Parts: sequence; C-alpha cells; structure tokens
Amino acid sequence: MLKNKVGAYAQQQKRNLTPREVEAMAFTKAALMLEDAKKSINNIEEYSKALRFNHLLWTIIQADLTEPDNNLPNEIKANVMSLSIFVDKQTTKALRSSNASDLDVLININRNLAAGLRTTPQTDAAPTPSAPPTTGGGGASA
Repeated sequence: MLKNKVGAYAQQQKRNLTPREVEAMAFTKAALMLEDAKKSINNIEEYSKALRFNHLLWTIIQADLTEPDNNLPNEIKANVMSLSIFVDKQTTKALRSSNASDLDVLININRNLAAGLRTTPQTDAAPTPSAPPTTGGGGASA
C-alpha cells in the first residue's frame, strides 16, 4: 500500500515539472550513471548501460533539435548539435577503451548542462534605476 502511495506521489511530481526541470533531471541521471560506472569499471554491463543511456539522451536531443517546431535560435541549435556530435564521439571512445577517465568529460558536460537548466533564464528586464537605459541595436550583451 505504501509503495502505491509513493508511486502516485512520484507520478504527480513528474507532472508538475517544467520541461527544463525534466531535462536537468535526465542530464543528472546520466551523469550519476556514468559516475557509478566509473567506480566499478570492471562491471562491463553497468559501464555499457550508462553509456547507452547517455547516448540515448543525446540522440533524443539531436532529434528534438531537428524538429520544425523547435523554437531555439539557429545559433544555439548549431552549438548544441556540435556538442552532441562531440558527445557521440566521446561515447564511442569510452565504449572502445573501457577507460574510466574517458567518462570524465561526459560527466562534466552532463553536470554543467543540468546546472544551467536549473538556473532561471534571464529575460530582458527594465534597467535598474542606477543604470542608464540602453539604446540601439537590441543585441544580446555579454
């Protein structure tokens, strides 16, 4: 009975997550699986399972980027696609070598993306009273 209540709670939590939160959770899960695989490098089943999950996650991202209704700016799409191609190559390298250090870059990428997705995106807000209003082109500033 308790298991059913916990399962129902987990399902409700999933329904209340934003797409960014779901993506952050997926990247975190992939990073954790890769960390676990790194700790037990001799467990080939867990090692390959972690890499397969990570590959699947990045394949989904690639597919999403090519959807006509994806509203990301083209430059961001191109950058994420380039990163996903790098992840594909690094995943293949890690599968071939079974070297724990080959997982580090994948773990770092996933953790950094998860952290970025958990931050609130900045929007174009009105300038603060202490700052003079900006004029001109409307481009993004660094």
